[in-house]
Amino acid sequence: MAKLIIDANAVIGTINRNIYGHFSEHLGRCIYGGLFVGKNSAIPNTNGIRNDVAAALRSIKIPVLRWPGGCFADEYHWKDGIGKNRKKMVNTHWGGVVEDNSFGTHEFLELCEQLGCEPYIAGNLGSGTVQEMSEWIEYITFGGLSPMAELRKENGREEPWRLKYFGVGNENWGCGGNMRAEYYVDEYRRYQTYCHNYGDNRLYKIACGSGTEDYSWTETLMKYCAPYMNALSIHYYTVPGEWDKKGSATVFDSDKYYMTIEKARRIADIIDAHLAVMDRYDHSHTVDLVVDEWGTWFDVEEGTNPGFLYQQNTMRDALVAAVSLDIFNARCTRVSMANIAQAVNVLQSVILTEGERMTLTPTYHVYDLYKRHQDAQCVGHYIENRLTAGVPQLSASASRKGGEMALTISNASLTEVVDVGATILGASVGSASGRVLTNKAHAHNTFDAPNTVAIMMLPVQIESGDVKFTLPPCSVAEIVMK
Repeated sequence: MAKLIIDANAVIGTINRNIYGHFSEHLGRCIYGGLFVGKNSAIPNTNGIRNDVAAALRSIKIPVLRWPGGCFADEYHWKDGIGKNRKKMVNTHWGGVVEDNSFGTHEFLELCEQLGCEPYIAGNLGSGTVQEMSEWIEYITFGGLSPMAELRKENGREEPWRLKYFGVGNENWGCGGNMRAEYYVDEYRRYQTYCHNYGDNRLYKIACGSGTEDYSWTETLMKYCAPYMNALSIHYYTVPGEWDKKGSATVFDSDKYYMTIEKARRIADIIDAHLAVMDRYDHSHTVDLVVDEWGTWFDVEEGTNPGFLYQQNTMRDALVAAVSLDIFNARCTRVSMANIAQAVNVLQSVILTEGERMTLTPTYHVYDLYKRHQDAQCVGHYIENRLTAGVPQLSASASRKGGEMALTISNASLTEVVDVGATILGASVGSASGRVLTNKAHAHNTFDAPNTVAIMMLPVQIESGDVKFTLPPCSVAEIVMK
């Protein structure tokens, strides 16, 4: 039996709900057909937003949504996406398709209102101007008399919106301008100067950080920009193969499965290394770390547009999501947000759509199992672990809120059943219930078989104060104790 000890009094910090954030880019069918179908669509919608998708995202308590990119952000000119006569453009990064700009600022903020989540907007530093970025913030948040406020009113919105999270550029070391760190810091300092706070709206400014392991980029930004930012972002994708041959999302052997889990776990060391650099310039930890984009990245599904990044989602993805969220939770004093890429129909999405049909992915169900951690106190735990094919077999998070304690735990082994005995220090357990997500590693949901991978009840016993349960192979579970 694997021994798990949870110390209810060893509070690490509060798990920011935004660790369970999502990312939506004008890429493939994430926006059009995924989140947005337009008011005249036969697909049930509210002001153009798909009712089924919105309800599913509300159910997992989506806290924040990042938009419009991604690489698209640094070629997006927001004034093209407001008003009645909207310009068309070519989406040069993703498939070369024509973007008609029918989903713009008003539609995005309407979406966030329907979801009950915070909007996170990535501004165009790569091909845009300081004036353009400054006026976008004025258009959204200023409640007085000004040209941008009047323009907003002309377009049907009398009162300003609330906007907290604002990214000053995206991947400016690559698709956002191929900039050197030394150049970007000067551009960041200049652009953010004109990102004004209007009324009582206060921006949380996020600087573009490293793609993965460019610690010199982090050092340059922290050295010259720390006083001008609230957070620094990083991006990390789990790719089991090479970038030009990533491998199939659904067809893989056990070696490729365990390689994927091992690569997903690497984000812990990468985050810690970036934080170590940040600490040298920010002893009081005033600058947070935001994982803007993360998730699995495989080859696109056969027969789909290579520029749309559409991939299926299996139990392997669910295990990646679980171990990644555990890593973020454990670093909740420094990681303030993490946005999985992406919400619908792109990369490690939580929802897939096809016309009027929708299916929830195994990754979606992990977010359902983990949602109790949002805004809860992360508490310390020790787990008696062992390696399976070179990776730790078990991964877990524990939190408390009110009179309830939540434990999420995953078993990465493809073959071994694990009996777990959990001892809770500093609290007594009167009742416990469990839910589990499990299946073969390649199992996934389709539009014709949407419940192949679904959450089931997990039997839990309390014996002499300890909580005992059994984890099947390739599983993610939630135990709620009261």
